[in-house]
Amino acid sequence: MSAVASPRRHVLLPWTVQEREDPVLVCDRAEGVYFWDRQGKRYLDFLSQLFNCNLGHGNRRVIEAIQRQADKVCCVSPQLLTEERIALSAALAERTPGDLNTCFFVNSGSEADDQAFILARLVTGRPKIFSKYRSYHGTTFGTLGVGGDPRRAAIEPGPPGTVRFFDPYCYRCDFNLRYPECRLHCLDALERQLQLENPATVAAIVVEPVTGAAGGFPLPDGYLTRLRQLCDRYGILLIADEVITGFGRTGAWFGVDHEGIVPDMMVFAKGLTSGYVPMGAVVVNDRIAQHFQTRMLPLGSTYAAHPLACAAAFACLEEYDRLQLIPNAQRMGALLRDRLRELANRHPCVGDVRGQGLLWCLELVQDRDSKAPLVPPNTDSLLPLHIRRRAWDEGIHLMARGSLILLAPPLIITAEQVQEGVEKLDRVLSWVDAQR
Repeated sequence: MSAVASPRRHVLLPWTVQEREDPVLVCDRAEGVYFWDRQGKRYLDFLSQLFNCNLGHGNRRVIEAIQRQADKVCCVSPQLLTEERIALSAALAERTPGDLNTCFFVNSGSEADDQAFILARLVTGRPKIFSKYRSYHGTTFGTLGVGGDPRRAAIEPGPPGTVRFFDPYCYRCDFNLRYPECRLHCLDALERQLQLENPATVAAIVVEPVTGAAGGFPLPDGYLTRLRQLCDRYGILLIADEVITGFGRTGAWFGVDHEGIVPDMMVFAKGLTSGYVPMGAVVVNDRIAQHFQTRMLPLGSTYAAHPLACAAAFACLEEYDRLQLIPNAQRMGALLRDRLRELANRHPCVGDVRGQGLLWCLELVQDRDSKAPLVPPNTDSLLPLHIRRRAWDEGIHLMARGSLILLAPPLIITAEQVQEGVEKLDRVLSWVDAQR
């Protein structure tokens, strides 16, 4: 590729004011937990690109599986089956909890959530989807409008039937209570809200087992169990959005596994193929699958269950097992947790450290006593962009959004590489401290 004056001249970048991104970092190659720009500078990938490159870069077994499939057949109608699609579906059913046995393949996490919302409405005949205020479920009209992420303002009023409820956000409890003394009062409030909305009109409640880009916090112990009971009480479907949390990211195969609950639908993407090929899926329980044995399923897309994606996903599942990456995520996650807490003690800008497995968040504040956020909500601030660029200067890739720094290194990461990342982050936080 020849050098050009502006690499983004013919490109629209996602989730940004275009001119603010100059100069754009151009990735040239990647290997393991690192990638390099075209000037040869190396970056520690402490975000797995976008929470998706769980296996790290350049996994030869996944690459060779894609190559073998490309030699065999690259393009198959989604209404036909391939051996790879059959094998992948069976392998996923073995790993997903309970009776989540049937896969509906799509092309991304956004599309998977969108289809799950439609499936919920088709199965129940009810119009409403409940979601948390601090949530993100995709970038389609039907998902951006359902999530509570501030980016929804661009398409509001959004799809009809969307209802939002307060999160179990323990660092900033919306009810000014403290966990566990609160006894999960936020679920009591949710039940009252359901009653006022009329639960007979609610198709589904969607939650991320660990809130990702919209908050970076795990659901407190016991929350999912009681939420499952609440849904059962009113005949509401429970959708677990595992797009980020699935495939070992939290130290278990899926985020819901930490409480042993079984949702009615599970949505995933990202770690399914470790980002090597685009793919998403909705896995449904037997009751939902049976519903469509005698009724039309009016959904689908040309590239659903693409042969290359199926081959990549099946190879990824084998690699998670072969490399024992779920136990490694537990060990390295505990190490990263401890190191981040040490960082927080040294940096007054850090108000809270939270996460699970290899998914962690630092919440930045103006001061710890008031917990005043470093960047007020719904504020057009350049500070997150400057933090991200400062991190690139240090040779580390992370996510800075609002007052949050989000971290999600590949599951192959070693203790030495965790320490390298923490040392780089230490210098970034020193810079942030000086900006307050």
